[in-house]
Amino acid sequence: MIVNRFARVSARISLQAAAVAALAASAALHAEVVEVDASGFVVEHTATAPGSPAETWTRLIEPAAWWHPDHTWSGDAANLRLEARAGGCFCETLDGGGSVEHLRVALAAPGRMLRMSGGLGPLQALPVDGVLTVSLADAEDGGTDLTLNYAVAGSELEDWAAAVDGVLGQQVQRLVSDEAVTGTD
Repeated sequence: MIVNRFARVSARISLQAAAVAALAASAALHAEVVEVDASGFVVEHTATAPGSPAETWTRLIEPAAWWHPDHTWSGDAANLRLEARAGGCFCETLDGGGSVEHLRVALAAPGRMLRMSGGLGPLQALPVDGVLTVSLADAEDGGTDLTLNYAVAGSELEDWAAAVDGVLGQQVQRLVSDEAVTGTD
Protein backbone atom coordinates (compact mmCIF):
# COMPACT_ATOMS: atom_id res chain seq x y z
CA MET A 1 0.00 0.00 0.00
CA ILE A 2 2.74 2.45 0.94
CA VAL A 3 4.77 1.53 -2.16
CA ASN A 4 1.73 2.26 -4.36
CA ARG A 5 1.15 5.54 -2.50
CA PHE A 6 4.81 6.47 -3.05
CA ALA A 7 4.46 5.83 -6.80
CA ARG A 8 1.30 7.98 -7.02
CA VAL A 9 2.90 10.83 -5.06
CA SER A 10 6.05 10.72 -7.22
CA ALA A 11 3.99 10.76 -10.42
CA ARG A 12 2.09 13.91 -9.34
CA ILE A 13 5.08 15.98 -8.28
CA SER A 14 5.71 17.68 -11.64
CA LEU A 15 2.04 18.62 -12.13
CA GLN A 16 1.84 20.05 -8.64
CA ALA A 17 5.08 21.95 -9.12
CA ALA A 18 3.43 23.68 -12.09
CA ALA A 19 0.38 24.46 -9.96
CA VAL A 20 2.61 25.92 -7.27
CA ALA A 21 4.31 28.13 -9.83
CA ALA A 22 0.90 29.48 -10.86
CA LEU A 23 -0.05 30.08 -7.21
CA ALA A 24 3.24 31.82 -6.54
CA ALA A 25 2.60 34.19 -9.42
CA SER A 26 -0.69 35.27 -7.84
CA ALA A 27 0.42 35.54 -4.19
CA ALA A 28 3.16 37.09 -2.11
CA LEU A 29 5.35 34.01 -2.36
CA HIS A 30 8.95 33.79 -3.49
CA ALA A 31 10.52 30.44 -4.26
CA GLU A 32 14.03 29.64 -5.29
CA VAL A 33 16.35 26.71 -5.70
CA VAL A 34 19.26 28.50 -4.03
CA GLU A 35 21.91 25.89 -4.77
CA VAL A 36 22.02 22.51 -6.50
CA ASP A 37 24.74 20.06 -7.47
CA ALA A 38 25.38 16.33 -7.25
CA SER A 39 26.08 16.54 -3.51
CA GLY A 40 22.85 18.30 -2.53
CA PHE A 41 20.56 21.25 -2.87
CA VAL A 42 19.05 24.16 -0.97
CA VAL A 43 15.53 25.48 -1.62
CA GLU A 44 14.04 28.57 -0.05
CA HIS A 45 10.54 29.98 0.08
CA THR A 46 9.47 33.31 1.51
CA ALA A 47 5.93 34.50 2.06
CA THR A 48 3.91 36.82 4.25
CA ALA A 49 1.29 35.31 6.54
CA PRO A 50 -1.66 37.48 7.59
CA GLY A 51 -1.38 36.81 11.35
CA SER A 52 1.20 37.70 13.96
CA PRO A 53 4.28 35.51 14.46
CA ALA A 54 2.52 33.87 17.44
CA GLU A 55 -0.58 33.14 15.32
CA THR A 56 1.55 31.88 12.42
CA TRP A 57 3.48 29.64 14.82
CA THR A 58 0.22 28.14 16.09
CA ARG A 59 -0.79 27.32 12.52
CA LEU A 60 2.71 26.06 11.63
CA ILE A 61 2.71 23.45 14.39
CA GLU A 62 -0.69 22.11 13.29
CA PRO A 63 0.25 20.64 9.88
CA ALA A 64 -3.00 18.66 9.67
CA ALA A 65 -4.72 22.02 9.04
CA TRP A 66 -2.60 23.06 6.04
CA TRP A 67 -0.37 20.25 4.70
CA HIS A 68 -1.58 18.93 1.35
CA PRO A 69 -2.91 15.35 1.68
CA ASP A 70 -1.23 14.31 -1.59
CA HIS A 71 2.09 14.64 0.23
CA THR A 72 1.30 12.23 3.03
CA TRP A 73 1.85 8.48 3.13
CA SER A 74 -1.72 7.88 4.30
CA GLY A 75 -3.44 10.25 1.86
CA ASP A 76 -5.00 12.15 4.79
CA ALA A 77 -3.38 15.24 6.33
CA ALA A 78 -5.51 14.71 9.45
CA ASN A 79 -3.06 11.93 10.32
CA LEU A 80 -0.18 14.42 10.73
CA ARG A 81 1.08 15.72 14.06
CA LEU A 82 4.00 17.89 15.13
CA GLU A 83 5.47 17.85 18.63
CA ALA A 84 7.04 21.34 18.77
CA ARG A 85 9.89 20.59 21.19
CA ALA A 86 13.49 19.46 20.79
CA GLY A 87 13.38 15.76 19.94
CA GLY A 88 9.72 16.04 18.93
CA CYS A 89 8.35 14.30 15.89
CA PHE A 90 6.69 15.56 12.73
CA CYS A 91 4.94 12.23 12.29
CA GLU A 92 2.01 10.58 10.59
CA THR A 93 -0.25 7.77 11.71
CA LEU A 94 -0.88 5.00 9.17
CA ASP A 95 -3.68 2.47 8.91
CA GLY A 96 -3.12 -0.72 10.84
CA GLY A 97 -1.24 0.96 13.66
CA GLY A 98 1.77 2.07 11.63
CA SER A 99 3.51 5.42 11.63
CA VAL A 100 6.00 7.53 9.65
CA GLU A 101 8.53 10.01 10.99
CA HIS A 102 8.83 12.80 8.43
CA LEU A 103 11.24 15.02 10.37
CA ARG A 104 12.70 15.29 13.89
CA VAL A 105 12.58 18.65 15.73
CA ALA A 106 15.99 20.09 16.58
CA LEU A 107 14.89 23.58 17.68
CA ALA A 108 11.50 25.00 18.64
CA ALA A 109 11.42 28.73 19.45
CA PRO A 110 7.70 29.64 19.50
CA GLY A 111 6.89 32.59 17.26
CA ARG A 112 10.45 32.72 15.89
CA MET A 113 11.92 29.49 14.50
CA LEU A 114 11.30 25.80 13.94
CA ARG A 115 14.20 23.62 12.78
CA MET A 116 13.82 19.94 11.90
CA SER A 117 16.07 17.31 10.38
CA GLY A 118 15.44 14.41 8.02
CA GLY A 119 14.47 13.48 4.50
CA LEU A 120 10.95 14.36 3.36
CA GLY A 121 8.84 12.05 1.21
CA PRO A 122 10.86 9.95 -1.22
CA LEU A 123 14.11 11.41 0.18
CA GLN A 124 13.43 9.35 3.29
CA ALA A 125 14.57 6.22 1.45
CA LEU A 126 17.86 7.81 0.33
CA PRO A 127 21.13 8.24 2.24
CA VAL A 128 20.66 11.99 2.78
CA ASP A 129 20.83 14.53 5.58
CA GLY A 130 18.29 17.32 5.44
CA VAL A 131 17.68 20.38 7.62
CA LEU A 132 14.41 22.29 7.26
CA THR A 133 14.22 25.67 8.99
CA VAL A 134 11.14 27.88 9.20
CA SER A 135 11.86 31.41 10.44
CA LEU A 136 9.16 33.88 11.48
CA ALA A 137 9.50 37.66 11.94
CA ASP A 138 7.21 40.67 12.16
CA ALA A 139 6.45 42.01 8.68
CA GLU A 140 6.82 45.76 8.09
CA ASP A 141 3.23 46.11 6.88
CA GLY A 142 1.76 43.77 9.50
CA GLY A 143 1.52 40.03 9.47
CA THR A 144 4.51 37.68 9.53
CA ASP A 145 7.44 37.26 7.18
CA LEU A 146 8.00 33.52 6.83
CA THR A 147 11.10 31.92 5.36
CA LEU A 148 11.35 28.18 4.79
CA ASN A 149 14.81 26.84 3.94
CA TYR A 150 15.49 23.16 3.24
CA ALA A 151 19.11 22.08 2.76
CA VAL A 152 19.70 18.46 1.72
CA ALA A 153 23.10 16.77 1.42
CA GLY A 154 23.78 13.37 -0.10
CA SER A 155 24.77 12.03 -3.48
CA GLU A 156 23.13 12.26 -6.91
CA LEU A 157 20.51 14.76 -5.71
CA GLU A 158 20.47 17.31 -8.54
CA ASP A 159 17.34 15.75 -10.08
CA TRP A 160 15.39 16.13 -6.82
CA ALA A 161 15.73 19.89 -6.24
CA ALA A 162 12.94 21.11 -8.55
CA ALA A 163 10.42 18.54 -7.32
CA VAL A 164 11.14 19.21 -3.64
CA ASP A 165 10.99 22.95 -4.33
CA GLY A 166 7.54 22.57 -5.90
CA VAL A 167 6.15 20.44 -3.08
CA LEU A 168 7.46 22.75 -0.35
CA GLY A 169 6.18 25.79 -2.24
CA GLN A 170 2.71 24.27 -2.20
CA GLN A 171 2.95 23.71 1.55
CA VAL A 172 4.10 27.29 2.22
CA GLN A 173 1.26 28.67 0.09
CA ARG A 174 -1.26 26.65 2.09
CA LEU A 175 0.35 27.59 5.41
CA VAL A 176 0.14 31.35 4.83
CA SER A 177 -3.34 31.29 3.33
CA ASP A 178 -5.78 33.36 5.35
CA GLU A 179 -8.54 30.88 4.55
CA ALA A 180 -9.00 27.49 6.16
CA VAL A 181 -7.46 25.13 3.62
CA THR A 182 -8.50 21.52 3.48
CA GLY A 183 -8.67 18.89 0.80
CA THR A 184 -6.95 19.31 -2.52
CA ASP A 185 -6.28 22.41 -4.62
